[in-house]
Amino acid sequence: MRKRTRQVSVGGVTIGGGAPVRIQSMTTVKTSDVARAAEQAGRLEAAGCEIVRVAVSDEADAAAIGKLKESIRIPVVADIHFSPKLAVAAVENGADKVRINPGNIGGEREIAYVADCIRAHRIPVRVGANTGSIEKNFLEKYGRSAEALVESALYNVGILERHGVEDIVISVKASDVPLTEAAYSLLSERTDYPLHVGVTEAGTTEAGIVKSAVGIGSLLLKGIGDTIRVSLTDDPVREVYAAKEILRACGLDKNYVEVVSCPTCGRCEWESMALAREVTEFVRPYAKRAKVAVMGCIVNGPGEARDADLGIAGGKGKCVLFRKGEPYRTISAENAGKEFFEELKKLLDDGKDGSDGRISQ
Repeated sequence: MRKRTRQVSVGGVTIGGGAPVRIQSMTTVKTSDVARAAEQAGRLEAAGCEIVRVAVSDEADAAAIGKLKESIRIPVVADIHFSPKLAVAAVENGADKVRINPGNIGGEREIAYVADCIRAHRIPVRVGANTGSIEKNFLEKYGRSAEALVESALYNVGILERHGVEDIVISVKASDVPLTEAAYSLLSERTDYPLHVGVTEAGTTEAGIVKSAVGIGSLLLKGIGDTIRVSLTDDPVREVYAAKEILRACGLDKNYVEVVSCPTCGRCEWESMALAREVTEFVRPYAKRAKVAVMGCIVNGPGEARDADLGIAGGKGKCVLFRKGEPYRTISAENAGKEFFEELKKLLDDGKDGSDGRISQ
């Protein structure tokens, strides 16, 4: 059961309050380079990103937000560090939400300045604390800990509340997975604001996905988390794909084609691994519930994937196609890929509503 939190709206996309866990990512190009930023944000949107964050490092970045929004359909969040003036400029140029860092945005006067602006424009704010910028007094009192992260975040939330802001999202990220899990667990006990969950500075692709899956997944399985961002040193589109896989593994997204495949062994006598990779890429755009299995051998294949809508298992020189664990056709291993894809297309394109079941791009 997911924890019930307050609900906020980011450019029409709801976060918290029972809404689906939302996928976020961030552009990696200069925001003032509107053409490149729009191209990258468009690719993120096509991949399944629901909210995109952009860096605002100067006035040109803030001024570009309005132009960027003309080119994409998903909400834009302005990421602010150090300068409350840039936060205000970003809001005035159409940002759907701002993210401020308690460790470097300033004191109450600066936060009040931002609060007045976001309240006037009726947009939410994320208080994003992380271990790299814990405020000095909390760091001295608690050390680099979950308590320091949570206290720092909630202190700044209190300032926003005093100045009339209540549409708030909170994050308390660390690059250390156990610390991240501890901080969010503690924060969840102390507030009902929606939480933006992620492992910051998770690293390059493989290591970053593993750390994010463990950190984000462990929290989602406890019912904690309303929106997520997987942080990778890579093309941000990979962040979106990884986030989708985490939600699916946690049972929070069922509208997709699940591909199960065995790790293979010495009994495998055909190219099952290559086919499994091809099938995984092929089904990625489909937004419909189905289960497909690519199994290495016929010894256990159909039995292990008994609930698959469609499956294939191989033997020496031949493969067996099966539905719900029951073999229904034998084909040659040489033509296995071609014939399996023909069956797969029939399965996925047979939509009762007349559609092909794919995500609109």
